[in-house]
Amino acid sequence: MKKALIASASLALFATLSAQAETLRVGVDLNYPPFSKQGADGKPQGFDIDVANALCAAMKVTCQIVPQDWDGLIPALNANKFDAIISSMQITPERQKAVDFSHKYYNIASRMVAKDGTKVDQSSLKGKKIGVLRASTQEKFAKDYWGKSGAAIVPYAKSPESFLDLKSGRVDAVFVDSAVGEQEFLKTAQAKGYAFVGPNYSDVKYFGPGCGIAVKKGNKALVERLNKAIDQIRKDGSYKKAQDKYFSFDIYGG
Repeated sequence: MKKALIASASLALFATLSAQAETLRVGVDLNYPPFSKQGADGKPQGFDIDVANALCAAMKVTCQIVPQDWDGLIPALNANKFDAIISSMQITPERQKAVDFSHKYYNIASRMVAKDGTKVDQSSLKGKKIGVLRASTQEKFAKDYWGKSGAAIVPYAKSPESFLDLKSGRVDAVFVDSAVGEQEFLKTAQAKGYAFVGPNYSDVKYFGPGCGIAVKKGNKALVERLNKAIDQIRKDGSYKKAQDKYFSFDIYGG
């Protein structure tokens, strides 16, 4: 009996220690400022990083950031390289075939960045080159909307590279998440003469209801935990603290 009680107590202690040591491995593309980047100290930083840490705190787990280039995020998730993707990934029907998503944690429009005064409609960019992030919703929309009207869509593995090519004239415009366009380029000294041109683009068919956290297909338990954590950080002020650090507007959206 004593041995059984000791064994039971040991198992209970092991379970407690395991729960305390639980780690959520989070896949992030660190080339998408202000949402995510590698800081000067080598550590990940940005809105997505702060949200990931806040969610982990709410879930009482350790947060481990795992860097991964954008176009490899979903394959790496499904190969068990990490448990979730918190990397500004928009919830789309196509992606929902491969992964499951939490509720949205933010939703903002996409915009075109080009020389100030550039006319933008479906046919005005015929013969022009438009930079996009490879495997992004912006790439898919651009191919269908401007590509079919004669524009060349140029994909980039890392978003900042597209702005370098815009400034050098290798592309004529960059189609990007509006916060990235503003923070990474338009607010810099390099952006003189450039601006957001044309309207906001937020077609649900392409961009979905916003950005969510992706997990492996069928992992309902983790989705539920993440949804509760999103609700919690929205209520306790952690979300607003992260938002106000990077943005001057409500990034959560309507």
